[in-house]
Amino acid sequence: MRGRIVTVLGLLALAGDIADAGAASLKVAPIVIERFAPAVAGTLTLTNTGIKPINVQIRVFRWSQADGVETLQPTKDVVASPPATSLTPGTDYTIRVLRIAKAPVAGEEAYRIFVDELPSPEPRNPDTVRLVLRYSIPVFFAAETTEQAKVAWGVTYGKSRFRLSAENSGGSRFKVSGVSLRDAAGRTYELSKGLVGYVLGGASMNWSLADPGRPPKAGPAVISFRGDGAVTDVPVTLRPGG
Repeated sequence: MRGRIVTVLGLLALAGDIADAGAASLKVAPIVIERFAPAVAGTLTLTNTGIKPINVQIRVFRWSQADGVETLQPTKDVVASPPATSLTPGTDYTIRVLRIAKAPVAGEEAYRIFVDELPSPEPRNPDTVRLVLRYSIPVFFAAETTEQAKVAWGVTYGKSRFRLSAENSGGSRFKVSGVSLRDAAGRTYELSKGLVGYVLGGASMNWSLADPGRPPKAGPAVISFRGDGAVTDVPVTLRPGG
């Protein structure tokens, strides 16, 4: 059998939760950047923990949500400086994140920074599996007077899946992780151990969560989740759904 090269793109730090990169040589911190006006700058620290130099590309996208769909669009309002660099082994490198838009920030603006490790130009062993990393870092610029998140929740069950919906009428994002549900029969279902995602200010999101293995009982229920550092219980009505 002929050998082949396999390049694996690992999406790390999605929605701000770093996955375990194992032997990965690129590390990025912090996992979230948040700045309140008049502050317009933040930093990322890139670290090469490996034994070879690596090349890195940094890109910024405007992040929005509408009708449960997330969108990333190129932007000139926020820049990363420099947009690319080479990291020698055992070194840290600081990337500046700057909001250069002339208009004052209104409410909370959401962005994502992609930090991509670029494939090495060195000749490749055809039997080698090469891991190339991507970190996706949430970035928020907000006015001091931005209204807090105000989220209305809904849960349906159908086709062996739970569907969690969140509508945020407030001005700030809300982070959701560690979701469980207690149904009308008192049975508890663990829907997600880790990060589910964010619902941005003035937006709505839907998430399809784990197969519970057994159908829940519809009716009055309670969902529990970790959001912004606290565990919250919210009464809901569990409804059948497609």
